[in-house]
Amino acid sequence: MAHYQATIEYDGTAFHGFQRQATVRTVQAVLETQLAQLQGGGAVTVRGAGRTDAGVHARGQVVAFALSWRKTADELHHALNTLLPDDLSVASLAPCRADFHPRYEALSRRYRYTVLNTPQRHALQQRFAWHERRPLDVVGMAEAAQGLVGEHDFASFGRPMTVDGPTVRHMMALTVARHGDLIQIELEANAFLFRMVRSIVGALLRVGRGDAPVAWIEALLAARDRSQNSTVVGPQGLCLIAVRYPSDPT
Repeated sequence: MAHYQATIEYDGTAFHGFQRQATVRTVQAVLETQLAQLQGGGAVTVRGAGRTDAGVHARGQVVAFALSWRKTADELHHALNTLLPDDLSVASLAPCRADFHPRYEALSRRYRYTVLNTPQRHALQQRFAWHERRPLDVVGMAEAAQGLVGEHDFASFGRPMTVDGPTVRHMMALTVARHGDLIQIELEANAFLFRMVRSIVGALLRVGRGDAPVAWIEALLAARDRSQNSTVVGPQGLCLIAVRYPSDPT
């Protein structure tokens, strides 16, 4: 049995998230089905670095698995991409330690949320960007975002994956930048709460529209009250960009 680490990318539009579920199509289930076919049958378990929600995309999701495979890693890479559907592919693949766990060994995850800021929608952006018709104050959004950098209790922006789990997270970086009609919000943290990124973006959009002052973000953070921040933007603008590990170059 050989052990492999892979970086995968997917268009999350037609997936009900990463994690395997009994009755719907997920990234983990599709990967496991095709890997089992490559070894001639028998269950394969894929471990992922993060559980992206339904409709969320990835460019740098990291997975690990064990497989009965007698050929090279390059041949496995090619064979797997041949079998996978058009909305899921393997960007890189290599042998790894038998005990490597992409989730527990990760130092941080980096997400990017894309907002299309135009009066009218664009058909080619609908799967990958949230459309905001009103003009946005990107400078104000960027200023407000800095109040979320550092170690904080993010209870106002999401909930833990387990009941009564911790809500403290370390936000290493949070930037807001305009690139023509697109506004990109990038966030890097040691871990994220459920829907935390989409809630942060929703709050920053309130500041950008002028519906809330810059200082409101820090007040919301200090409140540690999820009921004060009910705005959650859609999943289509969100993409897992990268997962960082201790072995990565600095």
